[in-house]
Amino acid sequence: MTFARVAPEPYPEGRPVQVVAHRGASEDVPEHTLAAYRKAIEDGADALECDVRLTADGELVCVHDWRVNRTSNGRGAVSSMELADLAALDFGSWKGQNADHEAPERFDGEFDREFDEDADRGLRGSGRGGPGDPGERSRVLTLRRLLELVADTDRRVELAIETKHPTRWAGQVEERLLELLGRYGLDRPAPGTSSQVRVMSFSARSLRRVRLAAPGLPTVYLMQYVSPRYRDGRLPAGVGIAGPSMRIVRANPGYVARLHRAGHRVHVWTVDRPEDVELCARLGVDAIITNRPRHVLAQLGR
Repeated sequence: MTFARVAPEPYPEGRPVQVVAHRGASEDVPEHTLAAYRKAIEDGADALECDVRLTADGELVCVHDWRVNRTSNGRGAVSSMELADLAALDFGSWKGQNADHEAPERFDGEFDREFDEDADRGLRGSGRGGPGDPGERSRVLTLRRLLELVADTDRRVELAIETKHPTRWAGQVEERLLELLGRYGLDRPAPGTSSQVRVMSFSARSLRRVRLAAPGLPTVYLMQYVSPRYRDGRLPAGVGIAGPSMRIVRANPGYVARLHRAGHRVHVWTVDRPEDVELCARLGVDAIITNRPRHVLAQLGR
């Protein structure tokens, strides 16, 4: 089956594109810090995106990479460290000194696997941060604290939570996530309302766990590439939102219409370049996930 190009359809009038802050306003502020999410809210983002990982003592923290090496002054795997270990690290001073780009995941795939024992053998970070007290702005952010921030915001802000797999904790990630969402009344939408939270993953297995335990939560199937089985617009059973990369959309703009014809919404990541924002708007995607929410909102006339 060929994956043919199709000319973009005009952006439908009256259907605004949701702007989602990728790891917060992460172009301006270190990703996944409380300050990054506060700025995203101030900038007017409709939703916040975060990645969650489970610590050795069962806390969900907002960290993208499986190790803390890139975004902190420590070293080691998140899954081997306790929250106290992570809280001692500075997650802010790296920005502008190291490469400010999305680090590729060392392990990608649909199926859960355990980390190599040597790679995950309790490498504990020992640093206490840079000069001065980094304070709340650059400490590790727990999902609990991010939920509190959203709850305290005086307007509706949605959350797009990505579960990172594979991990040694496997299904415990979704179990802990749903338990925490339940404490805030976010595990199921109120009657007559849309859900404030959606769960995203590259792992179809992760999304299946969520659907079985909390069928009212929308799920998003993230894609770095489109496998042959989904090229006609289908998604894994029960998933209602596609999450293709910007590279997929740029190379195959007709895929958005194909997904829409199949009844799915389309949330595209990571959309930063003005020409990509324009393309997504013309194609009528439902959400743009971006590191630059303020700029994207301005470009969209909001």
